[in-house]
Amino acid sequence: MRPDTPAENVDHAAEAARLERTAGLYPEDAEALLLRAAAHLEVSGDRPAATRLYDRLLSSAADSPALENPSLVRALKASNLWEYDHEAEARAIIDGVRAAAPRDPAAWVIVAEALESHDELEAAHETFTEGARLLVADGAEPPYPTHPLLYGRHRVRRMLGLDHDEWDALADTLHSMPVSLDELHDPKRVWSLGSDNPADLEAEISRLRAELGAYREALSRPFPVAMLHWPAGELAELLEAYPALAAEYPSYEDHLATIEAALRELASSGTPNLGVVPGTVPSYEAFAASESASPTDPTLLPQYATTLAARGLAVSWPPQRGAACWCGSGRTYGECHGAE
Repeated sequence: MRPDTPAENVDHAAEAARLERTAGLYPEDAEALLLRAAAHLEVSGDRPAATRLYDRLLSSAADSPALENPSLVRALKASNLWEYDHEAEARAIIDGVRAAAPRDPAAWVIVAEALESHDELEAAHETFTEGARLLVADGAEPPYPTHPLLYGRHRVRRMLGLDHDEWDALADTLHSMPVSLDELHDPKRVWSLGSDNPADLEAEISRLRAELGAYREALSRPFPVAMLHWPAGELAELLEAYPALAAEYPSYEDHLATIEAALRELASSGTPNLGVVPGTVPSYEAFAASESASPTDPTLLPQYATTLAARGLAVSWPPQRGAACWCGSGRTYGECHGAE
């Protein structure tokens, strides 16, 4: 589907089928492709088929650790199930996601919004708060992916009639649209849609435009400036197959240190939206073939990293508080490459 295709002109079932076929051709991207396919199925109204795709992803994770974000898949499955009268199963999955305490803000936002959309406001507030407590560090600038947690919490608190607290004030600060969060999240807004007063309707249209602007801004964020990371096994395989690249990678330790140093230098120069993207030898060889170039050409390496980042495969840098280090050591970032 072209990015400029109007939504009303999309055959969602056909697009889902196309994405499923593409996932079969590119198994390394299957998770992202199947999640997009499931979204098309949900929009088309075929929610049981979307659930089958979520189950397919989760069953593959049981067979191998290839699934990058199982909590996100479970959250999406729960939200989808609740929409076609599988409330008990959805609630059980949501409880499981909350107990797992994922480090991905999206999983928290999805389960909290599922609760909110079914008028479970107290539970939604608790879920938004749990996610924020886990992922938003005191006194630090919240990472961009955590902003929806704070915005959602702000919205639910307004609906509950609760007073502003420090996190609500932080959400107000992060929000950059002309219409304030308090106005956007005013519970009385819904009544203006049924008003006979043109001024009320004009005000609501103005608010909706501001919200649309915020969504467009989020969607238009560029993919990260990503550094290419070869896991130890992949780097050994790469250098065995292409010894000419040894000059680029004197050792695995040097490779990791170079990545961290480059990211810190970019951050200090004010470059936003940084990331690390893992490479594999088969996908690198396929990329080189697509460029009609030799894998031994070192100028291909940054192009390969950019291509992977554009496909949504980069991991945000620096990792969130308490998250595992990007290098795959199993230690937290603060204990590993994030240590001063």
